[in-house]
Amino acid sequence: MADWTQARNILAVRLDTLGDVLMTTPALRALKVSQPQNGQVQRRVTLLTSPPGAAVARLVPELDEVLVYEAPWLKATPPRASSAPDLEMVAFLRERGFDAAVIFTVYSQNPLPSALLCYLADIPLRLAHCRENPYQLLTDWVRETEPEGGIRHEVQRQLDLVGAVGAVTPDERLSLGFSTEAAARVTERLTGLDMARPWAVIHPGATAASRRYPPEYFAEVARQLAERGLTLLFTGDNGERELIAGIQRMAGGVGQSLAGELGLEELAALIARAPLLISNNTGPAHMAAALGTPVVDLYALTNPQHTPWQVPSRVLSHDVECRWCYSSVCRTGHHLCLRGVPPGEVVAAALDLLTPAPVEVAR
Repeated sequence: MADWTQARNILAVRLDTLGDVLMTTPALRALKVSQPQNGQVQRRVTLLTSPPGAAVARLVPELDEVLVYEAPWLKATPPRASSAPDLEMVAFLRERGFDAAVIFTVYSQNPLPSALLCYLADIPLRLAHCRENPYQLLTDWVRETEPEGGIRHEVQRQLDLVGAVGAVTPDERLSLGFSTEAAARVTERLTGLDMARPWAVIHPGATAASRRYPPEYFAEVARQLAERGLTLLFTGDNGERELIAGIQRMAGGVGQSLAGELGLEELAALIARAPLLISNNTGPAHMAAALGTPVVDLYALTNPQHTPWQVPSRVLSHDVECRWCYSSVCRTGHHLCLRGVPPGEVVAAALDLLTPAPVEVAR
């Protein structure tokens, strides 16, 4: 393998969760559509990702295959007794005969464990951002400059990475699909609800405690929107049933809970159909961006790189001295970057996004 222009079978590595995978999809598209030299065969792109990442990756049309790997250098991976699964993954990747590997990380992650995995699998071309000299582990080293040299949106960061080896795309939107069957299941689930009125989806959960808008504030947002005639649908997983039930009680019983009733594909179909999503800065906010659905993003100031990408949005937060803490748990305990956002501001943002833009009449 001489260079990237001849690479046809590419392994992309993104060992992160739902939102991270979605924010990588423009770069994955760039890899897919950048044709190899001297040939008409389109590139094949395989994604190696975590179990949560795989759930959404299977809905990304640019990917030909999704491989699941619980890497031992990730905190979510359960402890195991030996390196046997990792040696098996090395052997499996070697058998697949990949021409090249692109390792996608956030700036605070070390790409070298993944680079070693690909090196041991004899993948000849290996690309990543890296802070320290990777020597032979990377054949294509893009120096890590964040945050000292400036901050980029996560989408732009990954587009810049693949751009370093000539992979570009004019379409830089996020990518997410769903089946007609999933859309039909959502339509059936909404039967009997008043969808003729303006409506919105509210997703009040988030994995990280530092990124959760207070439930009582969500309740007040829901109460005020219901008073203005909106039909409200609450979404979440099984573990968020009680959270949503509590919000509904505090709001006076408004809205319909779909907690635990939708798979990820059905959630995508619902968000695609919705006029508006109100959400914490978590996976569904990026799903909305991928699907073109306007989103009110209650954006905890944990990091600046993950705002909604190329979609109508209102990003709401309260400025604090401890901004950009990169923490899953509020280090000060006050959660002021979200608690400082009054429910009325959320309601105003939602109504603004729901108001159709005026149509300009040609003169």
